[in-house]
Amino acid sequence: MAAVADMPGDAAAANNTNNNKNNNLETKKSESEFTVQKLVDMFTKLNPLAKEFFPSYYHQHTDHHFSVINNNFADDNKQSAIDNFNNNRRRRNNFNQGRKRLSGRAFRAQREDSVRRTVYVSDIDQNITEERLAGLFSSCGQVVDCRVCGDPHSVLRFAFVEFADEHGARAALNLGGTMLGYYPVRVLPSKTAILPVNPTFLPRSEDEREMCSRTVYCTNIDKKVPQAEVKQFFEAACGGEVTRLRLLGDHVHSTRIAFVEFAV
Repeated sequence: MAAVADMPGDAAAANNTNNNKNNNLETKKSESEFTVQKLVDMFTKLNPLAKEFFPSYYHQHTDHHFSVINNNFADDNKQSAIDNFNNNRRRRNNFNQGRKRLSGRAFRAQREDSVRRTVYVSDIDQNITEERLAGLFSSCGQVVDCRVCGDPHSVLRFAFVEFADEHGARAALNLGGTMLGYYPVRVLPSKTAILPVNPTFLPRSEDEREMCSRTVYCTNIDKKVPQAEVKQFFEAACGGEVTRLRLLGDHVHSTRIAFVEFAV
């Protein structure tokens, strides 16, 4: 009977033990939940896009790049700003390339048209001026430009004469063999157009024109010859004072050129 009477007491003790264990588990569980919730609250306050979370090589980027990243992070449904920038840049580049190609085609077409309107004239007398040469060909049509090239003291000079239309250029071919000065000129279809003159390179004042009349252009100068020796050579050979000498060259050509300005 005593053993039977003790059964409820043991059950009660066991029940109390179980209750204590359950209470301890609930306490630990609540503490664990509190700790996890605390960590969640702490992490939500951190900015995962902050600079200190990026590798060191990302620090070279400007704040603008981080602002772009933050904007994209805030709205994942919008297209990336960087992608928009790259797409727009590609569009602009394609547009510019198309415009350049169009400009190139237009330039080539204009140049080919100019070539068809130009004739090549050779064997020009050294006493013939550009005005007189243009006057000869003006009977064939309107002369737009006339450019005489070559040594002015040689009979081997040549010229390019450009007309307003192709009809004038075809008519000018019939003037081949015409005596102009002491020699008959040769007239052939031109293979090139007359390059336009850059007006910024021309003398703009009377002083500049006077300075050009005192300046000569020299080529085929040995690179080993110093500038002082070139100056001494021109002063001794020409018997005049050289006030300015500009010696030019590069790493491609084996010789140099010079502009020699004399006092008179």
